[in-house]
Amino acid sequence: MKLKFTKMQGLGNDFVVLDGISQRVSLTPELARRIADRHFGVGCDQILLVERPGGPGADFRYRIWNADGGEVEQCGNGARCFVRFVRDKGLTAKYEIRVETASGLIAPRLEANGEVTVDMGAPVFEPGRIPFASDSDTPVQPLEVAGATLQITAVSMGNPHAVQVVEDVDAAPVAVQGPAIEHHPRFPKRVNAGYMQVLDRGRIRLRVWERGAGETLACGTGACAAVAAGIRRGLLDSTVGVDTRGGRLTIRWEGGDNDPVWMTGPAVTVFEGELDIDRR
Repeated sequence: MKLKFTKMQGLGNDFVVLDGISQRVSLTPELARRIADRHFGVGCDQILLVERPGGPGADFRYRIWNADGGEVEQCGNGARCFVRFVRDKGLTAKYEIRVETASGLIAPRLEANGEVTVDMGAPVFEPGRIPFASDSDTPVQPLEVAGATLQITAVSMGNPHAVQVVEDVDAAPVAVQGPAIEHHPRFPKRVNAGYMQVLDRGRIRLRVWERGAGETLACGTGACAAVAAGIRRGLLDSTVGVDTRGGRLTIRWEGGDNDPVWMTGPAVTVFEGELDIDRR
């Protein structure tokens, strides 16, 4: 069976996008791992599946699988690629769409300059909703990792994040410490580990160890989480440029409990192809 796909990227965070409206797609964890494999498959950080919405009020349904085959709730860079994909494929004539995800509705909008802005919803700091095992919702909390006490801010952007401030993001122990944070028992659904260097009140540098994918060149929800954490801690203003290893995102949050986080950045099609999923 041939499966048509589109390879896309947002600041180097790369995706295989599948049209589940024009073709039948039965994605399993094993098939997701095969597609994501950079040696035997197409290669990607995440796989995005476009489906019809489950009910009124949305234009599409958006499902996401990490490279390890696990289905997850949200992906910010993927959301930007999603709206460009459905526009380029003629699945919608709208420039702004409403999309169902496992964590609720999002609203990506294709801008006149080709970038994409996404309403990512309000950040969640309440531990039980992240989820994060804690009796406190203070902005900074200790987390014991490999004999060290880290100071983190736990926040959900539809998926869980543990953000810490570091002096030099290039020297941060992302590859060593990131997996231990990801699998920390206080995060029952695992967690994305963010490392934020504050340059000034309007600019940060960021690296993220993503749950189920490892370190990526950029993480959209990670950028939103880092900025929300920095604003909650009084370190940042409401509009922040986030420099990742793959490029820059612009994140805006007014700081209120119900205020959405707005993310703006690029979404690029790399190539298209067909994968014979019956061949091993």
